[in-house]
Amino acid sequence: MTDLNPILLSFELAGITTFILLIVSVPLAYWLSTTNNKSKPVVDTFVSMPLVLPPSVLGFYLLVAFSPANFLGAFLQNIFNVRLVFSFEGLIIASIIYSLPFMVQPLQSGLESLPRSLNEAAETLGKGRLSILFNVLLPNIKPSLLTGIVLSFAHTIGEFGVVLMIGGNIPGKTRVASIAIYDEVESLNYHNANIYALILFLITFMILLTVYYTNHKYFRAGKT
Repeated sequence: MTDLNPILLSFELAGITTFILLIVSVPLAYWLSTTNNKSKPVVDTFVSMPLVLPPSVLGFYLLVAFSPANFLGAFLQNIFNVRLVFSFEGLIIASIIYSLPFMVQPLQSGLESLPRSLNEAAETLGKGRLSILFNVLLPNIKPSLLTGIVLSFAHTIGEFGVVLMIGGNIPGKTRVASIAIYDEVESLNYHNANIYALILFLITFMILLTVYYTNHKYFRAGKT
């Protein structure tokens, strides 16, 4: 019988990562879409780097940073008794960094596409920046918001290189579905590998289909 714990662990990791990313990315995307600060290109570059940086490179540097042999890892372990290497908490932080552009960029594009008059009209009514963001701007970029949430969730589920470097392959703790597939193929157990792969394929397909269908309906409604 196939152990489904890696599938459940993958969805737990993706759910937590997506939730945290949403909280972090909304203000970051808003700042990037409105600022003229000279540091914007630098921040844009750091946010986008996981799109082009090999996962093994990012995973390696996170592994070095989180190691108790180095300053950050030693500080977290000695002060907070937190060990991020080969832990589920380490996977969450690594996943947040690796999936950050998949949440930030759709939100940033959506906010930048809104007419400036929408923001200016809200300001003339005496609304503060937070009120404008959450009550005016975000409701008008629902497709971008949905796209960012779904892409971040799906991308986290499909992670391999980063989670392998940070979490290893500890059953019930860091052995997510992508690692389980690799492990089963190495063991020539293609039956279990196929079950894991098929479950991820079907779920990812349904998630993306829902996004495209919902966005299609939204844009069609907007044109009528």
